[in-house]
Amino acid sequence: MTPREPRSQPEQGRGLKLLLVGYGKMGRMVEELASSQGCEIAGRIDVGSEDWTAPADVAVDFSTADALEANFPRYLERRIPVVIGTTGWTAREADYRARAERAGLGVVASGNFSIGVNVFQLIVAEAARLMQGHDEYGAWIHEAHHSAKRDAPSGTALMLRDAMANAGFGRTIDISSTRAGKIPGIHTIGFDAASDTIELTHTARDRRGFAAGALLAATWIPGRRGWFTMADVLKG
Repeated sequence: MTPREPRSQPEQGRGLKLLLVGYGKMGRMVEELASSQGCEIAGRIDVGSEDWTAPADVAVDFSTADALEANFPRYLERRIPVVIGTTGWTAREADYRARAERAGLGVVASGNFSIGVNVFQLIVAEAARLMQGHDEYGAWIHEAHHSAKRDAPSGTALMLRDAMANAGFGRTIDISSTRAGKIPGIHTIGFDAASDTIELTHTARDRRGFAAGALLAATWIPGRRGWFTMADVLKG
């Protein structure tokens, strides 16, 4: 979908009203950081609390894949732009995109909103481009997260795999996962041949980076129509 020029919006998100959908650890972190971006929380949607009447400029959805299936028609009905940080719904993406396009809805969806991870994705894509002509190197992705994370592999791992494939790396990319303890998130990309190994790693120390990126996306999307990623947000 061809994006249209954004309408005027409050500078740096000042006065932007956010609807938090999913009030778990990420939803609470977004709320904690919102005031620093000049945003205010207009309402919260969570299990047992489904009041969709609060007037809001943008929804920030960190619910679950199943909840998103129920939530998405609400965004279309209200024509409220949405930032989607929920993962595990890639099989439904084509349907969501088509429905958003018909409604003229602005959506920013990403497997990871961390600015560092999105820069890491660009580095990984460039490494894959450089390695694609060297058939002696195999590639893998390993990701580790806390024991409560539901989806495996992570949305970030799939995002990195797709970045490598889109950069021209056509060989098999093995993906493995670890779920243990309280790990916020570690992603390692590796290339291995008989004589050497190359590894690139991004390590998240807490969830603040994810929440800060989601807020940046929330201040960017008002007035835009189309389906965007965090890479589009960082381009400005």
